[in-house]
Amino acid sequence: MNTTLKHWKESATLILAARNRLGVASRTPRTVAAVSPQDSSCGPQHLPHKSRFDYDVLLLKRSGKSGFMPNAYVFPGGKVHSSDFSSEWLDIFKSFCNFSNFGLGNVAQPLETRPPIFATDRLKFGSPIPGEVAFRICALRETFEESGVLLVVPKLEEKSLLKSIEDKGDTAQGQHYKVNDLCSTELTKWRALVNQNPSNFIRMCRELEVLPNIWALHEWCNWLTPTGRYGVTRFDTMFFICCLQEIPHTLQDEKEIVRFQWSTPSVVLQSYISGEFWIAPPQFYELSRMCRVPLLEDLHVFSRRRAREGCEQWLPVISLKDKQFLSLLPGDKDYPLDPSGEVGVGTSTDPQQEDAQDDSALHRFVTVDQNTINIQITITPKYNHLLPVVTFPHDLKSQS
Repeated sequence: MNTTLKHWKESATLILAARNRLGVASRTPRTVAAVSPQDSSCGPQHLPHKSRFDYDVLLLKRSGKSGFMPNAYVFPGGKVHSSDFSSEWLDIFKSFCNFSNFGLGNVAQPLETRPPIFATDRLKFGSPIPGEVAFRICALRETFEESGVLLVVPKLEEKSLLKSIEDKGDTAQGQHYKVNDLCSTELTKWRALVNQNPSNFIRMCRELEVLPNIWALHEWCNWLTPTGRYGVTRFDTMFFICCLQEIPHTLQDEKEIVRFQWSTPSVVLQSYISGEFWIAPPQFYELSRMCRVPLLEDLHVFSRRRAREGCEQWLPVISLKDKQFLSLLPGDKDYPLDPSGEVGVGTSTDPQQEDAQDDSALHRFVTVDQNTINIQITITPKYNHLLPVVTFPHDLKSQS
């Protein structure tokens, strides 16, 4: 854990996509080029109809008593715990310690442009666990705590996993992942223990002889909570994505989470615009990106390959103009070069960022009210990422 941060708490979240009942195995996936940023940069498109999606995404409703974004629908996730960086993980992952990042491999992005959440040398804080590993553990643990979905690999499959890394250097080459097959009684027992004390996640893995499936999680994006928008608490959150073969058994914890929902990205956006519930801007943005890829196999292949490029840290900068809130994002012509004032957070040494800020560059949210938000974007996404589908209320209402 980075204990030197003054304003942000480090955290991780997981975008879980799972094949729904409408998914048809015989459907022919498009080529990867069909969901590439190059093709998606042609401009705004209408939101795909919900019938085009063969997968759903998991959203959890936060309790109204929550101190951060009460009643909001969010992806599962939460604050990193010291146990996520515990040296005890070295014993559990001992067969993988000789591989880069425990077999996750490296990204093409230079270290000096990596988000601080990954670029920080964790050895300086006494942990031998790389950030790429620890924040995946955090995302998996929090997902288990909040939704009951546990993504682990049995020790019995360790040899085949090691062979996959040695042969291909890529554990994600095959099809999307399955959830655990532990009995419900065992899951309920360990979920309660992990909720009581996050360090019990290590104990669970040791006693059940399983490994947290860090290899199933692909780096997606990194968001920072803007100043003065959601109270005092602010987070530096790493978003991962994972594709599952089927929707797993899910159950809210009735503490932090009071409801769960599996829906297609288009249905979630429709529900938001119609006022049925509220999602935060990062969720809105990422779901709009996913609307570019309505087939699960395409999403799996794209996210796996794109993750090798790395990602950019985004700190929205809020301003008020003509009774509308503007949330400026990196690359926008009005985005400040130093939006935070805290060294190492919200800043970038990436020369691409400064070059991108020309007079016509737009990358922003325009928020009229709680359920009316538009994305304005004219820049090309960095690190081979997707442009969001720019959605409007009339697009969404037509799908109901």
